[in-house]
Amino acid sequence: MPGGRLTQEDRQTIADGLAKGHTYTEIAGLLDRPISTVTREVARNGGPSGYRAAQAQRATQGRARRSKPTPPPPARVADRATPGRDPQAVHDLEERFTGIMVATGLPRMTARVLTCLYVTDSGSLTAAELVQRLQVSPASISKAVGELEQQELIRRERDPRRRRDRYVIDADAWFRGWTASARQNILLADFARDGAQVLGDTTPAGTRLQDIGQFFGHVGEAMIEAAEQWRHDYATRQPPAPTP
Repeated sequence: MPGGRLTQEDRQTIADGLAKGHTYTEIAGLLDRPISTVTREVARNGGPSGYRAAQAQRATQGRARRSKPTPPPPARVADRATPGRDPQAVHDLEERFTGIMVATGLPRMTARVLTCLYVTDSGSLTAAELVQRLQVSPASISKAVGELEQQELIRRERDPRRRRDRYVIDADAWFRGWTASARQNILLADFARDGAQVLGDTTPAGTRLQDIGQFFGHVGEAMIEAAEQWRHDYATRQPPAPTP
């Protein structure tokens, strides 16, 4: 797998690929690079619609001039140093997951918090522990966990011994987030159908909203059905609870 930084030519290939409607996978294949390299590059330089090769090159050069080598935060090094794990591979995994989450629309700090919870064996951290691991301000963590709670991707538990909240990622996290998204689609479908009636079903605007309502209604119902099927299949795979 090729190493090193992206070149100006690489960035132009990315820009051309985006302009032609290529997927990240297709662009990564043209560059013979990991998909995560392309997703991070695009996410940090304007997104799919705003990516420009020359601007990305200048921005990268500017970051390189400003950056100074610093040792990784001790807490995160300890996580990566778990016996049997390659610290660099764990770091690369974190960066790749964060890049993917950013590409789906999550702000970068929110994506970093979600990644931190997923790659931590306990799957549970306090705000103070997140501050220490990510080396950011408490305000940044507070905003990020608020966004993740709103999307139901994490849940909050009270630790009675330490009298503080813990943020938890569990097997149901994606189920909750997925169904929350499905509910939003159904709400949008209901709104579009109501709008079609207000504007008139036979008018261009009414027809447009009617089509939108049908689309999001179909997608929302399919998402809920798929999530329920997953929950059923997951439950059947779990070992039975021990008999007291």
